[in-house]
Amino acid sequence: MTKPPPILGLRTTLYPVTDLAKAKAWYSQVLGTAPYFDEPFYVGFNVGGFELGLDPDTSAAKPGAGGPVPYWGVENADQAWERLMKLGAEPASPVKDVGGGIRVATVKDPFGNVFGLIENPHFPNTAA
Repeated sequence: MTKPPPILGLRTTLYPVTDLAKAKAWYSQVLGTAPYFDEPFYVGFNVGGFELGLDPDTSAAKPGAGGPVPYWGVENADQAWERLMKLGAEPASPVKDVGGGIRVATVKDPFGNVFGLIENPHFPNTAA
C-alpha cells in the first residue's frame, strides 16, 4: 500500500479580518458566490476547489500586508483588476507581464490584506 505524499497541495488561504460581516459581504461580491461555511468564528468560500477563509480572531495574525500573497486565477487580469477597484479594493501593484504570457497584479482588500491576481495561460482553468 502506497502512502500519500506528505503535502497534498494548496487548500486554504486565511485572511484575518476585524469585521466579519463586512468581509463576508465584500468577498461574496468579489468571488461571485456565497460562503459554503458561515459561522461567527469562521467564514469559508470554495473558489475553484480552493478555500479562502475569513478569520475574525486577530489575536495571532493581524490584517494587512506582510505575509505570503495568495494569487487567485483569473481569465483576464486587466478586467479583474478594474472590477476589484470598483468593488473598493486599493491598488498595490498594477498588472504586469512576468514572462511567458503570465500576468500578475495585487490589490489590498478593504481590510488591508493583499489579494493577488494571476492570468496564467499555462495553468488549467479548474473553473471551466
